[in-house]
Amino acid sequence: MKKQSFIALFSVLFLAYQVQAQQIQMPQASPAAKVSQKIGLTDVSVEYSRPSTKGRKIFGELVPYGDVWRTGANAATILSFSSDVKVNNNVVPAGSYALYSIPNRNEWTVILSKNTKLWGAVGYSQEDDLLRFTVKPEKHNRKFETMEINFVDMTDTGASVAINWENSGIKFRIETEVDDIVMKQIRELVIENDPENPGLYYQAANYYFTNGKDQKQALEWIQKSVEADPKYWTTHLKAKIEANLGMKKEALASAQQSMEMAREAKNPDYVGLNERLIKSLR
Repeated sequence: MKKQSFIALFSVLFLAYQVQAQQIQMPQASPAAKVSQKIGLTDVSVEYSRPSTKGRKIFGELVPYGDVWRTGANAATILSFSSDVKVNNNVVPAGSYALYSIPNRNEWTVILSKNTKLWGAVGYSQEDDLLRFTVKPEKHNRKFETMEINFVDMTDTGASVAINWENSGIKFRIETEVDDIVMKQIRELVIENDPENPGLYYQAANYYFTNGKDQKQALEWIQKSVEADPKYWTTHLKAKIEANLGMKKEALASAQQSMEMAREAKNPDYVGLNERLIKSLR
């Protein structure tokens, strides 16, 4: 009898498990999304859920003016940085933060909160704020049916976070530290050493050339790179630096050499780059 009771109980539990396991898979009303971007030398990401308009009036109704909004749907939107950054000129340490906002008709308040564990804005407290700043909203001619967050206006050191939904949007700026970090590496690996790797000389020369630093030093480094291991891309950089220093004859010779090497390597991009450089020097 006990055995029969055990079998009956097991059967009931197994049936209950099967019923619980059987669920209808349907599209989420606000699907989860993650956007990531390398900004300078920093990894930045945003994790959020994307609500849709679905015929509703959003700002001023579904999202009331003057109230703290999760800036998305479901759980709090999370903005993460792998190193210290500046957000709208405010220093923000590396880490993850909940991204809230307070929309208004003519101005939004953007909030970075240290509390990343909330479901949306339920339980939000201003005491957890790391940072608050205001931005002006923009009106769009196109309609964003589904809310989206993207990185736009990219530079070598920064990017803007764009948040758009319905016919409105905001942007705020993220700037990262690059020059101090790169120069520290150049000092340690190139200036204070005599590296055997010609690629290090190329990288240092390219950074100096691109950022308008000491061009004579850049030429010295690229010459060492080319002498040790001539490549069409290193020789092309040498030509550009020589042109920058007013060394027209030397720049023409280097560009011609780089173009011939690029043709041999079947790289039409560098052939074109050298052709245009030679044309500009004649």
